Amino acid sequence: MAAEDSRDAVLDAARVAFHSRGYAKTTMKGVAMAAGVAPSVLRKYYDSKEQMFAAAMRLPFDPSRSVPELLSPGLEGMGERLVRATFEVLDDDDARQEIVELFQAGASAGEAAQSLREFFEEAIVDRVASIAGVPDARMRAALISSHLIGLAATRYAVRLEPLASLSEDQVVRIYAPMIQELLDPTRPIAGLSQG
Repeated sequence: MAAEDSRDAVLDAARVAFHSRGYAKTTMKGVAMAAGVAPSVLRKYYDSKEQMFAAAMRLPFDPSRSVPELLSPGLEGMGERLVRATFEVLDDDDARQEIVELFQAGASAGEAAQSLREFFEEAIVDRVASIAGVPDARMRAALISSHLIGLAATRYAVRLEPLASLSEDQVVRIYAPMIQELLDPTRPIAGLSQG
Protein backbone atom coordinates (compact mmCIF):
# COMPACT_ATOMS: atom_id res chain seq x y z
CA MET A 1 0.00 0.00 0.00
CA ALA A 2 1.43 3.40 -1.01
CA ALA A 3 2.04 5.97 1.72
CA GLU A 4 -0.79 8.23 0.52
CA ASP A 5 -3.17 5.27 0.35
CA SER A 6 -2.17 4.26 3.88
CA ARG A 7 -2.81 7.76 5.21
CA ASP A 8 -6.20 7.90 3.47
CA ALA A 9 -7.13 4.49 4.87
CA VAL A 10 -6.13 5.63 8.37
CA LEU A 11 -8.19 8.83 8.09
CA ASP A 12 -11.22 6.94 6.75
CA ALA A 13 -10.97 4.36 9.55
CA ALA A 14 -10.48 7.12 12.13
CA ARG A 15 -13.58 9.02 10.93
CA VAL A 16 -15.68 5.87 11.12
CA ALA A 17 -14.34 5.04 14.59
CA PHE A 18 -14.81 8.55 16.00
CA HIS A 19 -18.32 8.81 14.53
CA SER A 20 -19.42 5.37 15.69
CA ARG A 21 -17.53 4.86 18.97
CA GLY A 22 -16.73 8.39 20.15
CA TYR A 23 -13.38 9.93 20.99
CA ALA A 24 -12.88 8.27 24.38
CA LYS A 25 -13.47 4.72 23.12
CA THR A 26 -11.41 5.05 19.93
CA THR A 27 -7.82 3.85 20.13
CA MET A 28 -4.95 4.30 17.75
CA LYS A 29 -4.41 0.53 17.72
CA GLY A 30 -8.06 -0.03 16.78
CA VAL A 31 -7.85 2.52 13.97
CA ALA A 32 -4.66 0.92 12.66
CA MET A 33 -6.35 -2.50 12.62
CA ALA A 34 -9.44 -1.11 10.86
CA ALA A 35 -7.23 0.63 8.28
CA GLY A 36 -5.23 -2.54 7.68
CA VAL A 37 -1.92 -1.01 8.72
CA ALA A 38 0.49 -1.70 11.55
CA PRO A 39 0.33 0.68 14.55
CA SER A 40 3.88 1.77 13.68
CA VAL A 41 2.65 2.93 10.26
CA LEU A 42 -0.14 4.96 11.86
CA ARG A 43 2.39 6.56 14.24
CA LYS A 44 4.42 7.77 11.24
CA TYR A 45 1.49 10.07 10.49
CA TYR A 46 0.14 10.91 13.95
CA ASP A 47 1.96 11.09 17.28
CA SER A 48 -1.24 11.05 19.31
CA LYS A 49 -4.94 10.30 19.16
CA GLU A 50 -5.73 14.02 19.32
CA GLN A 51 -3.57 14.70 16.25
CA MET A 52 -5.34 11.88 14.43
CA PHE A 53 -8.74 13.26 15.50
CA ALA A 54 -7.82 16.77 14.34
CA ALA A 55 -6.82 15.37 10.93
CA ALA A 56 -9.87 13.10 10.65
CA MET A 57 -12.25 15.93 11.56
CA ARG A 58 -10.30 18.33 9.32
CA LEU A 59 -9.48 20.68 12.18
CA PRO A 60 -6.76 23.13 11.14
CA PHE A 61 -4.86 22.92 14.44
CA ASP A 62 -3.13 20.50 16.77
CA PRO A 63 -4.13 21.19 20.39
CA SER A 64 -0.91 19.71 21.77
CA ARG A 65 0.92 22.62 20.12
CA SER A 66 -1.79 25.29 19.81
CA VAL A 67 -2.94 25.43 23.43
CA PRO A 68 0.54 25.96 24.92
CA GLU A 69 1.19 28.66 22.27
CA LEU A 70 -2.02 30.45 23.31
CA LEU A 71 -1.14 30.23 27.00
CA SER A 72 2.58 30.99 26.87
CA PRO A 73 2.23 34.82 26.80
CA GLY A 74 0.28 34.59 30.09
CA LEU A 75 -3.23 35.50 31.13
CA GLU A 76 -3.03 39.14 30.04
CA GLY A 77 -4.75 39.44 26.66
CA MET A 78 -5.73 35.78 26.57
CA GLY A 79 -9.42 36.61 26.11
CA GLU A 80 -8.66 38.25 22.78
CA ARG A 81 -6.23 35.49 21.76
CA LEU A 82 -8.86 32.81 22.44
CA VAL A 83 -11.56 34.58 20.43
CA ARG A 84 -9.17 35.19 17.54
CA ALA A 85 -8.00 31.55 17.67
CA THR A 86 -11.65 30.48 17.42
CA PHE A 87 -12.01 32.57 14.27
CA GLU A 88 -8.79 31.10 12.85
CA VAL A 89 -10.24 27.60 13.23
CA LEU A 90 -13.55 28.66 11.70
CA ASP A 91 -11.83 30.46 8.82
CA ASP A 92 -10.81 27.06 7.45
CA ASP A 93 -13.69 26.04 5.15
CA ASP A 94 -13.36 22.29 5.80
CA ALA A 95 -13.16 22.66 9.58
CA ARG A 96 -16.07 25.12 9.65
CA GLN A 97 -18.22 22.85 7.48
CA GLU A 98 -17.47 19.79 9.64
CA ILE A 99 -18.33 21.71 12.83
CA VAL A 100 -21.45 23.32 11.34
CA GLU A 101 -22.70 19.92 10.18
CA LEU A 102 -22.29 18.56 13.72
CA PHE A 103 -24.18 21.56 15.16
CA GLN A 104 -26.98 21.19 12.60
CA ALA A 105 -27.25 17.43 13.11
CA GLY A 106 -27.58 17.96 16.85
CA ALA A 107 -28.68 14.89 18.77
CA SER A 108 -28.96 12.84 15.59
CA ALA A 109 -25.19 13.11 15.15
CA GLY A 110 -24.92 10.86 18.20
CA GLU A 111 -21.41 9.58 18.66
CA ALA A 112 -19.91 12.16 16.29
CA ALA A 113 -21.09 15.05 18.46
CA GLN A 114 -20.10 13.09 21.57
CA SER A 115 -16.69 12.52 20.01
CA LEU A 116 -16.23 16.24 19.35
CA ARG A 117 -17.25 17.05 22.94
CA GLU A 118 -14.88 14.45 24.41
CA PHE A 119 -12.03 15.69 22.23
CA PHE A 120 -12.74 19.30 23.17
CA GLU A 121 -12.81 18.47 26.89
CA GLU A 122 -9.72 16.28 26.91
CA ALA A 123 -7.51 18.07 24.41
CA ILE A 124 -8.48 21.69 25.06
CA VAL A 125 -10.50 22.35 28.24
CA ASP A 126 -8.49 20.06 30.51
CA ARG A 127 -5.20 21.27 29.01
CA VAL A 128 -6.14 24.95 29.46
CA ALA A 129 -7.32 24.26 33.01
CA SER A 130 -4.10 22.48 33.96
CA ILE A 131 -1.85 25.21 32.57
CA ALA A 132 -3.82 28.37 33.42
CA GLY A 133 -3.22 28.22 37.18
CA VAL A 134 -6.34 30.11 38.26
CA PRO A 135 -8.91 29.14 40.92
CA ASP A 136 -11.72 26.93 39.56
CA ALA A 137 -9.69 26.52 36.37
CA ARG A 138 -11.77 23.62 35.01
CA MET A 139 -15.03 25.53 35.51
CA ARG A 140 -13.54 28.68 33.97
CA ALA A 141 -12.29 26.72 30.97
CA ALA A 142 -15.72 25.09 30.55
CA LEU A 143 -17.48 28.48 30.72
CA ILE A 144 -15.08 29.98 28.21
CA SER A 145 -15.63 26.99 25.93
CA SER A 146 -19.40 27.43 26.17
CA HIS A 147 -19.06 31.07 25.10
CA LEU A 148 -16.85 30.18 22.14
CA ILE A 149 -18.88 27.15 21.05
CA GLY A 150 -22.03 29.24 21.36
CA LEU A 151 -20.43 31.96 19.26
CA ALA A 152 -19.51 29.45 16.57
CA ALA A 153 -22.96 27.84 16.55
CA THR A 154 -24.85 31.12 16.57
CA ARG A 155 -22.70 32.82 13.95
CA TYR A 156 -22.13 29.96 11.51
CA ALA A 157 -24.85 27.30 12.01
CA VAL A 158 -27.88 29.31 13.15
CA ARG A 159 -26.68 32.56 11.50
CA LEU A 160 -28.49 34.67 14.08
CA GLU A 161 -28.46 38.38 13.20
CA PRO A 162 -26.94 40.78 13.90
CA LEU A 163 -24.15 38.56 15.30
CA ALA A 164 -23.72 36.67 12.02
CA SER A 165 -23.00 39.89 10.09
CA LEU A 166 -20.66 41.60 12.54
CA SER A 167 -17.02 41.86 11.54
CA GLU A 168 -14.55 39.63 13.36
CA ASP A 169 -13.04 42.69 15.05
CA GLN A 170 -16.46 43.76 16.35
CA VAL A 171 -17.08 40.28 17.75
CA VAL A 172 -13.63 40.25 19.35
CA ARG A 173 -14.35 43.61 21.03
CA ILE A 174 -17.58 42.14 22.48
CA TYR A 175 -16.37 38.67 23.47
CA ALA A 176 -12.76 39.26 24.56
CA PRO A 177 -13.65 41.20 27.75
CA MET A 178 -16.16 38.50 28.81
CA ILE A 179 -13.55 35.79 28.29
CA GLN A 180 -10.83 37.84 29.99
CA GLU A 181 -13.04 38.35 33.04
CA LEU A 182 -13.40 34.59 33.39
CA LEU A 183 -9.61 34.31 33.36
CA ASP A 184 -9.11 36.88 36.15
CA PRO A 185 -7.93 34.92 39.23
CA THR A 186 -8.99 37.78 41.53
CA ARG A 187 -12.64 37.47 40.49
CA PRO A 188 -14.60 34.52 41.84
CA ILE A 189 -17.12 32.94 39.51
CA ALA A 190 -20.53 34.35 40.37
CA GLY A 191 -22.96 31.69 41.52
CA LEU A 192 -20.40 29.10 42.62
CA SER A 193 -20.59 28.06 46.25
CA GLN A 194 -17.34 28.77 48.02
CA GLY A 195 -18.10 26.40 50.87
